[in-house]
Amino acid sequence: MTQISRDDVLHLAQLSSLELNETEIDGLQTDIGNILGYVEQLSKLDTNGVEPTYQVTGLNNVWREDTVINYGVTREELLARAPESDQNQVKVPKVL
Repeated sequence: MTQISRDDVLHLAQLSSLELNETEIDGLQTDIGNILGYVEQLSKLDTNGVEPTYQVTGLNNVWREDTVINYGVTREELLARAPESDQNQVKVPKVL
């Protein structure tokens, strides 16, 4: 098992903007060590001759031409129907 220090956990918590109590620090130290140990086990596997898997669903990108459809309505007419517009754009409330 890979050893991860308490300082490592505190550094990761700081980078993640997390506040941890003592119990959480100890638990994460153990959990992160176990995860790193598992990754070490995976790195020992012989993958010679194994093709990389890039796409597992068999789906392909579907491309289409980008065409403009004229519905017989002008930009000005659509903007006139909007509750509020500014500089040829529809104004909407901020979403944060």
